Amino acid sequence: MTTRQQAQAKLVIDEFARRGIPLAAHRGAAVATGTGTGDPPLQFFYRPGYILVRDEYLDRVQRLVGLNPAAVQPGDILPVVRGVRRIRLPAGKDAVTTLADVRAGSADLRLDGLGAGVAAPDHFVSITPGEGGLCPATEPDQVPATSPVVPPQVDDPNAGQGIRVVVVDTGLDTDAPGTHSWMTGVDGDPDPAIVRSGGGLPNQLKPYAGHGTFIAGVVRAMAPAAEVIVRSVFTVAGGVFESDLVRALDAVLENDFPDVISLSAGTWTFNATGLLGFDVFNETRLSHHKGIVLVAAAGNDADRREFWPAAAPYTLSVGALAANGHGRASFTNFGGWVDLYAPGENLVNAYPSGEYTYQEPPRTGTVGKFTGMASWSGTSFATPLVAGLIAARMSRTGENGRDAAAALLARARSQAQPGVGAVLP
Repeated sequence: MTTRQQAQAKLVIDEFARRGIPLAAHRGAAVATGTGTGDPPLQFFYRPGYILVRDEYLDRVQRLVGLNPAAVQPGDILPVVRGVRRIRLPAGKDAVTTLADVRAGSADLRLDGLGAGVAAPDHFVSITPGEGGLCPATEPDQVPATSPVVPPQVDDPNAGQGIRVVVVDTGLDTDAPGTHSWMTGVDGDPDPAIVRSGGGLPNQLKPYAGHGTFIAGVVRAMAPAAEVIVRSVFTVAGGVFESDLVRALDAVLENDFPDVISLSAGTWTFNATGLLGFDVFNETRLSHHKGIVLVAAAGNDADRREFWPAAAPYTLSVGALAANGHGRASFTNFGGWVDLYAPGENLVNAYPSGEYTYQEPPRTGTVGKFTGMASWSGTSFATPLVAGLIAARMSRTGENGRDAAAALLARARSQAQPGVGAVLP
């Protein structure tokens, strides 16, 4: 891991320890180096004492992990979304090692092993989950309060009219809609990482503060008339466990009636098939809502490994272009699973006013003073740019979200850059 990756991982670990929430880290195989064997790279965080299981395999998995169905206590088995449940493992059992037993089966019980897609860890899905999925790619940079938005707001004031975009993220700076003209009318849950000091003292901005606000601003720059709602879901160390995120997305479908969902978070996973909870959510809920498109960030590890849920076939995955619009940003993930690339480097948009203490080298410990705007980089911000373009197209053509996304993807492919792929510069 790089020094910066270690700093981000430490933020997650320390915050969970402070709150007394169990968290485990899964590492890959040791890395062979010229001087010996290096430390195994961090792959993902997960909830150690629980696994997610498809409903139809619940009884069989319970037997394989040593759970007596007759002794199940309240809270041991909780529905996540229709078709998948989270089960508490017997005391002392870890999710990843237990899943290896589930795959192997049991000769004593005469039960064959179960393959991928049946049971999985309850992954920690985050805007910055350590080495596996750095997002954002940088910490926010200070810019003057009068700085113009980058990319600039589109000329059509009616772009996005009648379209609802829901941003599932850290929450909203409630001052932003009254401070910035392009944020007027943006609504949602307050961002808990913005600590309002009062008494004329500057707000204190915790790590990940303003992430959802910045994203909402990018959506509005592309679709000035779109209705934008920001939901506060990534509230512990910039993330949330998969089971809780899926429940939150289900609530968005149930209560917010979105046309477009913008999700700038993800993780590497235990199984090559991705996130079990997300897959079942798509199968039983999302796919039954005509036209809703889920736009997801490809992550910022400069790696071709699949980053989930962006790599899933039911999302539109977005990587980041370099600031000049030519070539990939140095940090973006890439590969055939990334659908398209859009501007994601050195964007400028709304950010809370206050003091932010930098957590990562080389600025660790220094304090940045923000006055309502910031410059920021990451696939986190290329994603809402595409979500906004989809909303703008929907209002112009009458297409639903999926059809508008398909049309934009076709346009991006028609202007593909060699060595990059489909782009919306």
